[in-house]
Amino acid sequence: MDPSARIGADVEIGPFSTIGPQVVIGNKTITQSHVVIEGDVTIGTGNFIGHGAIIGAPPQDLSFSPDRKTKVVIGNDNVIREYCTIHRGSPNGSLTRIGDNNFLMAGAHIGHNCLIGNNVIIANNCLLAGHVRVDDGAFLGGGSTFHQFMHIGRLVMVQGSSAFGKDLPPFVVAGERNSVFGVNVVGLRRGGFSVEDREEIKAAFKLLYTSGRHRLWRSRARILRVCRGSKKTRDLPLQEGGRAVVASLCESAALMCLCNAHATRSQRCGYSSPSNASMRPVLPFSARYE
Repeated sequence: MDPSARIGADVEIGPFSTIGPQVVIGNKTITQSHVVIEGDVTIGTGNFIGHGAIIGAPPQDLSFSPDRKTKVVIGNDNVIREYCTIHRGSPNGSLTRIGDNNFLMAGAHIGHNCLIGNNVIIANNCLLAGHVRVDDGAFLGGGSTFHQFMHIGRLVMVQGSSAFGKDLPPFVVAGERNSVFGVNVVGLRRGGFSVEDREEIKAAFKLLYTSGRHRLWRSRARILRVCRGSKKTRDLPLQEGGRAVVASLCESAALMCLCNAHATRSQRCGYSSPSNASMRPVLPFSARYE
C-alpha cells in the first residue's frame, strides 16, 4: 500500500493487495486478497471488494493517453465480488461512476465512463462496454453483453446470456438480442409504484407496442403530447399523476424506431420475435430498436 493513499477508519486491506498513491478509501470498507486499486480512485464507506478485483486500471481504449487525468468514483455500501474489473474514464477529466448499494457479482466488467446508479444488480460475467449508463434498480442477468453508449433504464430486468446494442427503456423485461417482452410488473411492485402508476405505465407501453407497425409513429406522437402537457391529450387513458412516469419512457429513443427519411420502410423499422418458441412475449411483438 502506498503511504500517500488515504485510508479511513476500520478499513481492512487483504494480503497481496496493491493500493496506489491517489486512492481514497472510506471507513469500514473491506478489500480481500490480491485486489488492485490504482490511479485516481475514490471509494466511499461500507463497501466490500472481493478477491482479485481490479479498480482504476486504464481503459481499453486505443485512443487513451496515460497523461489524461481520469478517475473512478464509487459510492457507499456496494458489494464488488471476485475478479470484477472497473476501468477509469477515457476522455481527459472524465470518470467512471458507481452509485450506492449496488451488487456486482463475480467477473463483471465495467468499462470506462460507465455510469451505474443505485440498487443495481449486475450478475456474473456481464460485460459493459464504455459509456454505458445503468439507471437505478436495474437487474442485468448473468453473461449478458452491452454495447458502448447504451442506456439501460430504471428497473429494467435483463434475461441472462442476452446481448444488446440499443437502448432499453425503463420498466421493461428484455432478453435475447435487442428484444423486449413486456413490463417488469414485479419490479414496479417491489419498487413501491402504486396500482395507478403501474396501470398507466402499462397503458403507455401498450399504446406504443400494440398499435401495429403502420401506427407506431402515430402512437409515438400521442405519447409525446402527453409528455409535453398538450391539451390534445384528453383522449389518452392517462392521468396527471402518471405523466411523469410516462415522460421517463419517452426519454429513451429505444421506445420507437427512429425514422430515416432516406431509408426504406423495411430499413426504418425492424422487428424480431423470440428464437425460443416456448417463450412467448407478453406483447404481440418484441421490437428490435433501430
